[in-house]
Amino acid sequence: MKNLLAGKRVLVALSVVLLALAAGCGKKEVVKSTDTAAGAGMAAPPAGGPGTEGQIVSETLPPEGTQTAMAEAEAGVAATMEKPSEFPDIHFDFDQSFIREDARPTLREVADYLKANPAASILIEGHCDERGTAEYNIALGERRAESTKGYLVSLGVKPGALSTVSFGEEKPVDPGHDEAAWEKNRRAHFVRK
Repeated sequence: MKNLLAGKRVLVALSVVLLALAAGCGKKEVVKSTDTAAGAGMAAPPAGGPGTEGQIVSETLPPEGTQTAMAEAEAGVAATMEKPSEFPDIHFDFDQSFIREDARPTLREVADYLKANPAASILIEGHCDERGTAEYNIALGERRAESTKGYLVSLGVKPGALSTVSFGEEKPVDPGHDEAAWEKNRRAHFVRK
């Protein structure tokens, strides 16, 4: 009796896992090959109409739960979009997290705003260019955000009004792959909370 009950539990657990996996799938493309030679490593002829002998047939299936999938996709876009800031970004030199001279006027402006508005708070986002590993860039982005926070605290801002996050290379402001783009992406961005 105990083995039967345990078997039923395993079956229910597997069913739940399979349903969760199936629900997580979005748009699917089904590819069917009717050519046995193509499966053996030979090039398949160009695709013709569906069901044509020796051809690869492809069809796109609509996503399950279209409304849910659309809402999740829009939420993902919203989560990755940069929030606007009333303060300009400050920039960093390659592989550095020290505050440059040209960033100091912006940081004074942020500090003056926070001191004049004690209930306000700012999230400092640390960003990097695409060079380096993802792990290294997350750490460098954190150092940039913390360096910026430290400088603001030295200007008299309460530490509790500031929080930091690192996005590493994940949210470039310029998607280019050259020095001009990389220079724009090495930055700290300010988001009022």
